[in-house]
Amino acid sequence: MITTIYRTALLLVMLCTVAQAAVVELDSDFDGKPDQWHHKKDDGDLEKMEFDKNGDGKVDQIEFYDEGSKPSRVKLDRNFDGTFDQIQYYSKDFLLTKIEKDSQFSGIMDWHEFYDSDNKVSRLEIDQNGNGKIDVFQYFSENGKLLKIEFDTSHDGNIDRWENFGKNENLQSVAFDTNSDGNPDQWQYFENSTLLQKVEHDSNYDGKIDRWEYFNASGKVEKTELDRNYDGKVDLVKKE
Repeated sequence: MITTIYRTALLLVMLCTVAQAAVVELDSDFDGKPDQWHHKKDDGDLEKMEFDKNGDGKVDQIEFYDEGSKPSRVKLDRNFDGTFDQIQYYSKDFLLTKIEKDSQFSGIMDWHEFYDSDNKVSRLEIDQNGNGKIDVFQYFSENGKLLKIEFDTSHDGNIDRWENFGKNENLQSVAFDTNSDGNPDQWQYFENSTLLQKVEHDSNYDGKIDRWEYFNASGKVEKTELDRNYDGKVDLVKKE
């Protein structure tokens, strides 16, 4: 979170050539080196504040102010390598709304967290392969529980896998788009996240299930049902 700055240390003011604009340098830890820079607008309002948190002489946090005394955006250099790798966005009421993060320190913002009014993550978007496109979408309940995950496993910009979760975030079902037409055509159902119970297929991709496979506790198929003429009715049952 943002650390409150107490302006009781030594202040050095460098006036800019523009009328009221100024940069205020602050040595907050009294080590003889400035570690904060407060930038004022022409009207005297605060524009941004820069910080050197680890004392290496480099700015590693910047707070931007649109209006009021709270920042609307904060940039962070989490690993102090000189590159900003996290951006935090705030509402006018100073509520966190979004965090963008370079999770791998690769120069790509591949991690995006979205927050609700209770300061809880409501959605998480991830760019797993670093191509600049989101390929994982995670959705959370008001209580912060994982509800579902959508994947673009082929990295073509289209969702082709859907995972749904129940109580205690147990995996309940997974749907797949095996022919890349944008629609699921295979559904897998689980008990306690790992025990496969049933698989449904839409083998001719008409949007209707025409094959059902049922599994026993050992994970083996014990019964298969088929709709061979695709009329919506089971016309063949095989038992293993």
